[in-house]
Amino acid sequence: MALSKTTALDTDVSVHSTFASRYVRASLPRFRMPENSIPKEAAYQIINDELMLDGNPRLNLASFVTTWMEPECDKLIMASVNKNYVDMDEYPVTTELQNRCVNMIAHLFNAPLGESETAVGVGTVGSSEAIMLAGLAFKRKWQKKRKAEGKPCDQPNIVTGANVQVCWEKFPRYFEVELKEVKLREGYYVMDPEKAVEMVDENTICVAAILGSTLNGEFEDVKLLNDLLTEKNKETGWETPIHVDAASGGFIAPFIYPDLEWDFRLPLVKSINVSGHKYGLVYAGIGWVIWRSKEDLPEELIFHINYLGADQPTFTLNFSKGSSQVIAQYYQLIRLGFEGYKNVMENCRDNMRVLKEGLELTGRFDIISKDIGVPLVAFSLKDSSTHNEFEVSDMLRRFGWIVPAYTMPPDAQHITVLRVVIREDFSRTLAERLVNNIQKVMHELETAPCKVCARISISGDGDDEQHGAVVVKKTALETQREITTIWRKFVMEKKKMNGVC
Repeated sequence: MALSKTTALDTDVSVHSTFASRYVRASLPRFRMPENSIPKEAAYQIINDELMLDGNPRLNLASFVTTWMEPECDKLIMASVNKNYVDMDEYPVTTELQNRCVNMIAHLFNAPLGESETAVGVGTVGSSEAIMLAGLAFKRKWQKKRKAEGKPCDQPNIVTGANVQVCWEKFPRYFEVELKEVKLREGYYVMDPEKAVEMVDENTICVAAILGSTLNGEFEDVKLLNDLLTEKNKETGWETPIHVDAASGGFIAPFIYPDLEWDFRLPLVKSINVSGHKYGLVYAGIGWVIWRSKEDLPEELIFHINYLGADQPTFTLNFSKGSSQVIAQYYQLIRLGFEGYKNVMENCRDNMRVLKEGLELTGRFDIISKDIGVPLVAFSLKDSSTHNEFEVSDMLRRFGWIVPAYTMPPDAQHITVLRVVIREDFSRTLAERLVNNIQKVMHELETAPCKVCARISISGDGDDEQHGAVVVKKTALETQREITTIWRKFVMEKKKMNGVC
């Protein structure tokens, strides 16, 4: 959740609404609760008017999060929006649906369950909470083992790649665990299993592997990590386990890469998290964490309460939350089934290839993403001497597209990338339209610097030389900075004109 900050000018501390003026004439304070009530129509109109300035979620290609569901599921969500997920005794059917989801996902991840054995897992508000819970389980197990051996247990650490999502930085900071990051390098933007295993020591509570890097969608080699770590555990007598962060890839790999070994088929994988609100195809607000067995979740982390009715076990960081997303996840699992999910993921992959091929045909971009992984296209400019990826991202917003530009983590921070995430609602037609818009942007960017260069060369020639003045030749860096300054002025002037109709 973003920290609160005010963005209004000092002179603009009220909320005004044109259409709501037929219901209310007075302006509303922007950062204080109003003294009086207003009609419900006015409240709706005021908020609706402001929300029109938000981006279109369907064109937000930065996000992995689901932005479309079937109308039937929307109805189920609205019908259950007033149910508190934590009230298990009052809403036993909702609890049953959550348990069914946990077991379905556990079987999807090849958990070693007996015929009548129940899976161990829990629904969360997202993968961030799921990772916190999994990390706490690893830390507690490691502490118990160290105490039993009479060894110090005050310096736990966790090994990850530098490409991890920010929640992996939050967990060590919030729960006092040292974070050991495997640095990236140009051309290799995921965790190197060999370097990760080298970092493991007796205080390592687990190694975290990513099935679908946020940066370029690539799957890390969990199988190789498992094999190398198994050898190290044999040599040292340690029992260092693996957690797989499958937030993005957990609902992709089982359907289109079934032979890829990354899940509970590997003996050192003790827990897996997955985001239901990404390729689980549910709106934002649902994640899952599954443990290999009951032994991998320490009993002392589970709380038992009875003040809502019957005895209820709970292992979450929060308490109250809505039931809608759990019900929506169950809807998708039974509505689509294995066949339906497979069709959706194959379609996303096909549309990703269409976009990738279209960008390659322009001859202007290097593709950073891999063919096997999360269906996205990460790409960078082949020539960024006169314009960069941030300018491309900014100008694409004129067409409604939200395409993020960002720099890679250490030690590849000199690489800048644009990324397009292919979700279920991103069609081939939209992919072709995006390529067309990118070409228009590139044409504008490539024409503007030529005019800029001409201005600079004109201003640098002529009278000074005729009068014998010494002309100091600009360095390449100085020239580039001057071009960038003039270019920014050019862009700002165009932005001002965009509002004229």
